[in-house]
Amino acid sequence: MDKIYETLQKIRKVSPLVHHITNWVTIADCANIVKVFGGSPVMAHAFEEAAEMASISNAVVLNIGTLNNSTVEAMKQAIKAANKKDIPIIIDAVGVGATKYRNKKIQELLQYKVAVVKGNASEIASTAGINVTTKGVDSGEVLGDIANIAATFAREKECVVVVTGKEDICTNGAEIIKVKNGVSMMAQIVGTGCMAGSVMGTFCAVEKDYFFAAIAGLVCFEIAGEIADKTSEGPGTFKTKMFDKITTLSEISINKMKKIEKIK
Repeated sequence: MDKIYETLQKIRKVSPLVHHITNWVTIADCANIVKVFGGSPVMAHAFEEAAEMASISNAVVLNIGTLNNSTVEAMKQAIKAANKKDIPIIIDAVGVGATKYRNKKIQELLQYKVAVVKGNASEIASTAGINVTTKGVDSGEVLGDIANIAATFAREKECVVVVTGKEDICTNGAEIIKVKNGVSMMAQIVGTGCMAGSVMGTFCAVEKDYFFAAIAGLVCFEIAGEIADKTSEGPGTFKTKMFDKITTLSEISINKMKKIEKIK
């Protein structure tokens, strides 16, 4: 995990294009988080251009937070185009487990090749076929070892699975890593989960080891949150300061503050 800063610097240098078909509630925050990391965000939702935009992008982030049939069809077009060029797809399984409709549509999207599937514990468990109820977009109770559930699912889908929470779990099916950075204030703001998906997409855009890219993105995002929390006055100033701190993240801060643990 010594290449985290090097990967961040690559993003800043090449400014990868990260295409989103995403959640309307958090679309501006997702665009901004990509921008402050050094990437170039684009949010093209129209069915008529989804494939074309995906084909010229360096990564595609699909977030099902504000789901409808036309959005899903645009996502499918984007996935097909990206798969032809081996462009990484990051799927944020927002709200899976809350309704039968979401449960059905996420499975339709996962028929294709994806690089990363991300969600909270109940979203990932539900996506993996475990009977769990998600509280809207907040995590519900998951019975069983979520790390093993995620790892099994990662092996089945041949992708990276990320479970966000107080401690994040990242797995490629063979390895399981915990990222222990971040602060509780991040959970007090609508959109930090969506932003995390966009950050992982930005890192995957410049790093073909998607397991490492997901971990590196989370570490940088959450360290910036820790630094911002020291001087913030509440959720509003925290978000602004977090954006600021991302732009000035240094190699010294990352190496000093990163909290990564390998699970056996």
